Amino acid sequence: MSAFTSRYDALLLVSFGGPEKREDVIPFLENVLRGRNVPRERMLAVAEHYYRFGGRSPINDQCRALIAALEQAGVGLPVYWGNRNWNPQLVDTVRTMRGDGVRSALAIATSAFGSYSGCRQYREDIEAARGAVPGAPPIEKLPPFWNHPGFIETMIDRVREALVKNPGADVVYTAHSIPLSMAQSSPYEAQLRDAARQVNRQLGLGEPVLAFQSRSGPPSQPWLGPDIGDYIRRTEAKRLVVVPIGFLSDHMEVIYDLDVEAATLARERGIEFVRAGTAGTHPRFVSGLIEIVRDAMSNGIVCCAGGCCQRAARP
Repeated sequence: MSAFTSRYDALLLVSFGGPEKREDVIPFLENVLRGRNVPRERMLAVAEHYYRFGGRSPINDQCRALIAALEQAGVGLPVYWGNRNWNPQLVDTVRTMRGDGVRSALAIATSAFGSYSGCRQYREDIEAARGAVPGAPPIEKLPPFWNHPGFIETMIDRVREALVKNPGADVVYTAHSIPLSMAQSSPYEAQLRDAARQVNRQLGLGEPVLAFQSRSGPPSQPWLGPDIGDYIRRTEAKRLVVVPIGFLSDHMEVIYDLDVEAATLARERGIEFVRAGTAGTHPRFVSGLIEIVRDAMSNGIVCCAGGCCQRAARP
């Protein structure tokens, strides 16, 4: 390995965060929505999604599981973890890293695709946390990995598994909807379509169908569509596999928006519905992340193209 390897001595996992008990739900959602034009009624409606599961989002446990999988698979660096919106807060994690003597770290976000909230905002979060911690180590965020073989091969396996459960089904991919203004200043939609196309090509499924979910903005603001609910209402399919390719783990927007809402709508229409798994801790996904980390340790980081995912596009 080259001398460049010594540049990094830690790995930081940066994630969205989620409540772990009922009392956390409203403060967490207020953190998420601060500065955004989202009606309070919408926030309270989303809170009910969390209350349905006891107020505990699965996302933090899924981050813990991913860290354990990375360590077990031999990532070769101490792994730290900080969240954007809830504990462990990113600034506290950076403070711990400084105290542990970390000299320089790589960061990887739990988001595979490029958009403001999925990529650039994480970079801003890291720099804000570093700015709040005097003497914080340099932290370089790895770019989105939507087309890395570790991710694509994992999703091929997930779709294949779902089709075994629901043979002959139509396949539709989903991702979090974002405002059209954000979509137009990022590669988000193009990357989603390309990743889905790569999966379908390997499975002989033809041109992919992409829908969106979990929008949170005011009705007057145009967002990416079609919504997965509208797709289910219109489809003539009798069998359906829904693939949440835009999400890395089975967090709240997967287990509620798909496993509850979309599945209920499909059942009402008499559609046999199977939701494919997310990447999670699939061994090929974990090994792919390790490949990305080791490549950066050896060769440095190839930064995202300048000018994409601009803050001005945030809702």
